[in-house]
Amino acid sequence: MENMRAIVSRLAAEAANGEMVFATHAEMALQVRRALDDPDCSLDQLAKLVRAEPLLAARVVAMANSVVYNRSGRVTTDIRQAVSSVGFKALSNLAMALIVRQMEETSKNDAHRALGARLWEHTAQVASLAYVLARRVTRQDPDTAFFAGIVHEVGGFFLISRAVSFPGLLDAPLQEWYRSGEVEVGRPLLKALSVPEAVVEAIEVMWNGYLTLPPESLGDTLLLAKQLALVDSPLDMLAGEAQGEMDRSQIDMALGEETLSGILEESAAEVAALTAALQS
Repeated sequence: MENMRAIVSRLAAEAANGEMVFATHAEMALQVRRALDDPDCSLDQLAKLVRAEPLLAARVVAMANSVVYNRSGRVTTDIRQAVSSVGFKALSNLAMALIVRQMEETSKNDAHRALGARLWEHTAQVASLAYVLARRVTRQDPDTAFFAGIVHEVGGFFLISRAVSFPGLLDAPLQEWYRSGEVEVGRPLLKALSVPEAVVEAIEVMWNGYLTLPPESLGDTLLLAKQLALVDSPLDMLAGEAQGEMDRSQIDMALGEETLSGILEESAAEVAALTAALQS
């Protein structure tokens, strides 16, 4: 096997050149995101595109019926109504989730697919926690925080999807990936996926690993969500860098009247609903 330094360089070059192969459902999700960039795109046009991709349609309906977007409790199965309920930002986020998750499914190697599934479980938790923390703690835009959570491990998914070309890559310690590979591969991937600069900057904060107290920025939101996730990134674990137990007392002092535990307890149903919508 090539050394990790050489592999990272090759993967970074592939990412920069846009050498990503998307499955059919991910291509449809890309069409939805392009349509959302068109100011003249109508609700009916979006609903038609969503109907053409069953996986995306199922997630939009699940989101629309969740406690986050459906306070009345009336269940809907109508795609147009579901798109209207969640809004264009949430639809864009779900489309991106489909694009990122398809990387998990690319590999023909069962062990790699299992690793990717674990990484997606971590990703879904981080995204859902980021949504709640943005609304309740850092006062950032929740949908943007949700999006940042969805794409924050895109480099890891790309690594797993390409690992079959480098036998033994995921059997060895990944310290080099943690030190620099995640950044070198992640940056061009985020650019290739047209991720907004504000979100890229937030992910840079997460890569640096420094949480400001009290947490205020989008980067703080993402880093706090990552630290609170019940499922660690399996790639961090392979690198021997799994998240340690955070000092919640310091954060509680920084938050003032509200405590982190109280906020998470009150928002547990929302986190569970958002996570389920991403994992369905």
